[in-house]
Amino acid sequence: MKLYSSFLMVLSALLFAMLNIVFQKSEEKVDPVAAEKVSLTISAVGDLMCHSPQYEYSRVSADSFDFTPTFSEIKKYFDSSDFVFGNLETVTAGKEKHYSGYPYFNSPDDYITSLKKVGFNFLFTSNNHCLDRGEIGVLRTLESLKNNGINSTGTFSSQQERDSIQIISAKGIRLAVVAYTYGLNGNFLPKGKSYLINRISDSLLNRDIQKAKSYNVDLILVYFHFGEEYQREPSWYQKNALQTAIDAGADIILASHTHLLQPVQFFKSKGKLDSGFAAYSLGNFISNQRWRYSDAGLILQFQITKDLESKVIQIKSLSFTPTWVFKGLIKGKKQFMILPSSLPNGHYPFLSRQDVQKMNQSFEDSKQILTKYSSRFRFN
Repeated sequence: MKLYSSFLMVLSALLFAMLNIVFQKSEEKVDPVAAEKVSLTISAVGDLMCHSPQYEYSRVSADSFDFTPTFSEIKKYFDSSDFVFGNLETVTAGKEKHYSGYPYFNSPDDYITSLKKVGFNFLFTSNNHCLDRGEIGVLRTLESLKNNGINSTGTFSSQQERDSIQIISAKGIRLAVVAYTYGLNGNFLPKGKSYLINRISDSLLNRDIQKAKSYNVDLILVYFHFGEEYQREPSWYQKNALQTAIDAGADIILASHTHLLQPVQFFKSKGKLDSGFAAYSLGNFISNQRWRYSDAGLILQFQITKDLESKVIQIKSLSFTPTWVFKGLIKGKKQFMILPSSLPNGHYPFLSRQDVQKMNQSFEDSKQILTKYSSRFRFN
């Protein structure tokens, strides 16, 4: 009898311990308040150009190119992003059309493959060089992007595709993205095929944004390819186009074309944000333009947060990582490399004293330009 009582006591103790463990685990559930909020991170850069020295420096063999070393020092900034945006300022019309840089671009397919490898998953394609190799250049570039799993907008293969709105989503947040260019480098669209490329137009912009709203998206992002080249201040034309987008309901506005950085400003959003922002020009991210201001770029990063219960959406953690493009020898090989311009001088042993001076000057220039209208952001 005593043995039976002892057995019951041990069994009771075990059951109590197991129940206590289950109770403790139930207490360790995710905070319901935290679970009601979601966020995604976006990185954006400016012009992804491909001048002839760039593809020659990246040549591996007669028909093979590897551009990934160019991005090796900044890839880590993309790794935590859900979406990485950039302006593809070239086309991939194929080797038969002959590779070339300025003034009529045509780059190897490996350029797009390399962009995908380093983290780009959304590219704007409406710019003044998107028709450099005619309709075939537009269509073949879109095919290459699709084959590499990169989303894009700004150029299209059909009227139906143009009339649709590119919507990307992640973590419960839906973002509509539209893109437009001021011009086409003196080229003309084929007759009856105006759908190939989005040109800046008040009526088209308004129509697209209204359609985006009908899809019940959380935010609307507009990209403009506009401005006067090599100017550090936005023109009247830029400000007017930007205001049209704001009035129509744009929440975030990104832009490039000037090949220089321009200021960032905040605005009272007429969309779902309390405060939106506009980057007048994100500058060159990679190019062969070696003079002051044109060799400077930027990684703009921000978070979009959404309260799933209240539906309140906010932009948080807006930050800038200024960049500078190195061109020279690294371990005996000619190389282009994008560097964070804020890093200590001695971080890169291949930099000459003159390189360091240029990079430091680039960082100070970038800070001065970007903060001209506002300082509500962090520099990395």
